[in-house]
Amino acid sequence: MGLLLSRLKQLELGSGSNFDNFANMETNENFEKTSIKFPDLEEIPTELSLKILKYLNATDLCLAACVWSSLANDDTLWQGLCRSTWGYLTVYEKRLEAKKNFRRIFMLLDEATLTFNVDWKKGLDYLFEKELLENNPMEIAKFINSTQKLNSEQKKKLFNENKQVLENVIILHNFENQFLPTALRKLFIKVEAHSERTPNLSFLVEKFSKQFCSCNPQLGLNEDTVYIICFSLIILSVDLSNPAIKNKMSKREFIKNTRNALPDLNPDFTGHLYDNVYLNGSIATFQRRKNENLLAIQ
Repeated sequence: MGLLLSRLKQLELGSGSNFDNFANMETNENFEKTSIKFPDLEEIPTELSLKILKYLNATDLCLAACVWSSLANDDTLWQGLCRSTWGYLTVYEKRLEAKKNFRRIFMLLDEATLTFNVDWKKGLDYLFEKELLENNPMEIAKFINSTQKLNSEQKKKLFNENKQVLENVIILHNFENQFLPTALRKLFIKVEAHSERTPNLSFLVEKFSKQFCSCNPQLGLNEDTVYIICFSLIILSVDLSNPAIKNKMSKREFIKNTRNALPDLNPDFTGHLYDNVYLNGSIATFQRRKNENLLAIQ
């Protein structure tokens, strides 16, 4: 402090340039003492370096490879990125050839995903051609079920054309001990719901009903009952979430309408179904057509 006051006094006397030099020198010395430099990853234990690098995404890991090539290209890092982005692929279960490292696999999968999101057929063909995925319905279903990177419209087109893949996607879901609306909502996260009651939607609900009953035999519900309840929940979801519908369905009306189709269904259970949709939101996000004001689920 005394030195600083002395320099201030010199400044008043006209020796400002010397003070500036001194201040800059002090600042540089303090910066060197207090600044924390990022360590060279090659100078610390390899296990610690890899633990640091595993928090990087693919782009940053490629940039890191420009500095620490051997570390950033480590196969375990790229394997982790592959499995966290695409949870299942046939190639994971096979022995990798020496030339097929996980960095290369990641790049191929990224290209396949971009292709799929434009044209699902070309995307799958690319995966088959590069021997990343086996061409059968269950393997395709496992792949689709394991990633959030695929375009929903392209998936819908795939499901419309290949019912076996759709059925296997449903079979892969475990609905054990789940409340029916919650289970249906979970399915529609993976398989986007249609905005109309089409044969595809009927097929989807039919296969879901079968899987739900298989997972929850203790409930004593048969497939036909679950099927009817599912459409009741879908109609309720449309009614409650559509702003064009002014007079919303009440709980009493829902119980009455459901009882007309299922006279033996416990009204308390039906009431809980209504509460779940009312409090937790729609079963699925239905997209309207451009020229429609109301969703047409009959």
